[in-house]
Amino acid sequence: TLLHPHKMVEITLKHGVRFSSAKEFYPFYLTQHRNRTCRRLHFVGTTSALSLAAYAFMTGSWSLLPLCLVIGYGMAWIGHFFFEKNKPATFQYPLFSFICDFYLIRDMATGEIKF
Repeated sequence: TLLHPHKMVEITLKHGVRFSSAKEFYPFYLTQHRNRTCRRLHFVGTTSALSLAAYAFMTGSWSLLPLCLVIGYGMAWIGHFFFEKNKPATFQYPLFSFICDFYLIRDMATGEIKF
């Protein structure tokens, strides 16, 4: 049983739990991002990767696209391994984790979650 850090609702996880949508996964995702530094690294990594991707598309510099993954995931994983001290949810739920990175950025940018 975990507490959702944002809404403070209880989440019960059973071994082998499966999520059917990113929206359903998001409360669990937030329990894996309680550390403020980890969230900040996600924010910087994701927005930097998006900026670089936009630049690559505008200039046709396609060789920069792999660097977007290195920047985005690299900063997030530093946050998990050194600050959050957990294993990134990306390893078990890659698609939902990727989508929820953007939910987190949205919620941080709008003040819904503390930056």
